[in-house]
Amino acid sequence: MRKRLFGVLLLALLVLGSSVLAFAADPGFVDGRFTTTRKITVEIYDRSNPGGSPPEDNFWTDFIKKGMLEKYNVEVEFKPVPRWTEVEVINNLLAAGDAPDICVTYSYPTILAYANMGGVLDLAPYLEEYREYLPNLFGLLGETNIYWNRDPNTGTVWAIEALLFQNKKINTFVREDWLKKLGLEEPRTLEEFENMLRAFRDNAELLLGEDADKMIPYSTSFDVGWRNDHLIMSFVPNDMSDRDMWVYGFDDRHLLWPNYKEGVRKLNQWYNEGLIWKDFPLYGAGDRTEDNLIKAGYVGAFMHNWDYPYRDGQEGIHVQLRNMVGEEAAFIAVECFPNDAGIYRKYLSAPIDRKVFFPATNKEPLASLLYLDFISSLEVRRFLQIGEEGVHHIVHEDGAIEMLPVVGEKIINSPSNIDYTITINGLDLGDPALTARSIALNYPGVEAKYIERAYEITSNEARYGINVQVGDIEAEQGMETALSEKRNNLLAQAIVAKPEEFDAVWDRGFQDYLRSGGQAIIDERAAKYDAMYGDN
Repeated sequence: MRKRLFGVLLLALLVLGSSVLAFAADPGFVDGRFTTTRKITVEIYDRSNPGGSPPEDNFWTDFIKKGMLEKYNVEVEFKPVPRWTEVEVINNLLAAGDAPDICVTYSYPTILAYANMGGVLDLAPYLEEYREYLPNLFGLLGETNIYWNRDPNTGTVWAIEALLFQNKKINTFVREDWLKKLGLEEPRTLEEFENMLRAFRDNAELLLGEDADKMIPYSTSFDVGWRNDHLIMSFVPNDMSDRDMWVYGFDDRHLLWPNYKEGVRKLNQWYNEGLIWKDFPLYGAGDRTEDNLIKAGYVGAFMHNWDYPYRDGQEGIHVQLRNMVGEEAAFIAVECFPNDAGIYRKYLSAPIDRKVFFPATNKEPLASLLYLDFISSLEVRRFLQIGEEGVHHIVHEDGAIEMLPVVGEKIINSPSNIDYTITINGLDLGDPALTARSIALNYPGVEAKYIERAYEITSNEARYGINVQVGDIEAEQGMETALSEKRNNLLAQAIVAKPEEFDAVWDRGFQDYLRSGGQAIIDERAAKYDAMYGDN
């Protein structure tokens, strides 16, 4: 199989080598337009949305196709890839030499694996040569995102990083009506938050009546690191260096950051006090049991994606909670976990999102880059995100955009059409304040005040991931899934352990994580960082 893969890739490279030379000398690109029609294929995610349109053939693809043909004389064909198995599918397409000319993935290791076998096009020379034709792409992404993955030794650029425009993460949510009923102020500190949880537990009959035995003061899930981020990160020293943040930050739940263990110890304390949903480890990704408990009104507080209770309209937590409990029931976002410097620190990702790359079989790199430039213009991406006035949205007096429900051929299949705006993820109307107001208007059945509050809190006092260019970290390749599973198991086991057994359970699981590849990654990252930047 491996020999066959190398053979396919070698053949592709030989074909590409001749085509690149021919393309570079091609006089057929004149005044920013091809004199003869070129053809490219573009990957598009298929989310299998009920009632959605075919992702490769609809109102939005027609708009893009028409625009590309008129402006550049480039024909575009979209190739659907299932969203939830995209890594597996794109692997198979790359191996077979059938990948679209423009590919999109969230998995940089996938790109790197094929790049190391000669299966991915180095974008660096094309970006340099054709920069004058790419003002929108460079204007949107800047040098930072375009050259985020540039190898410091070779200068290769295997992928462009899309811009994560709304760089938000999670929020802490509490029952606003329960606070009022118990005469409690919104918690602003860890002590106040856990006293609030105890008040919920101790007043279960008042809050839930005959369902008092179903009281869950605080809910979480098997994904402990994500779902408790605000709490755990408050235990991380504020003066952690950029070096340590990066060297120990390969785990996207930050398991290896200093003092992380003490944040988990606090969760262990809550669990043993009866403050945490006792069954949280039993339900995996995609299970709706926890959501149903929240909708039924049994949960007092939880942490989740920054806007989670307000999503999904009539089927979402906010609307369903009010339907089941009463109009006064609602969750509000709160800010209550200061760190050792008194800062409500949020550790957010770097401003990068999907990775856009060209396989070695791409014979039209310029046409492909022009496609990225076309969809990166403010005019085009704004249309793709909000559509037609009166059909997809209305404009309020202050200019804010309120989206309308659309069915049929003009339906939007993903939030803000992110599957078509592959160089940016997140609504961008060209004005941050206008964008924020517009976002708050677009949660059906939810008052804008809840969204505005959550939007502000989630990135308050943020510290963002940094760009470190040290080349490949070989020890990381193929380890993401295995280490994530070990981390999740460790965290769940540590939380449910008896207090006197917590340290032993933690230390055993943590050492297993390190022995299973974590330490090798730390060592390689540290060595390469220090070699490139020094050990400061």
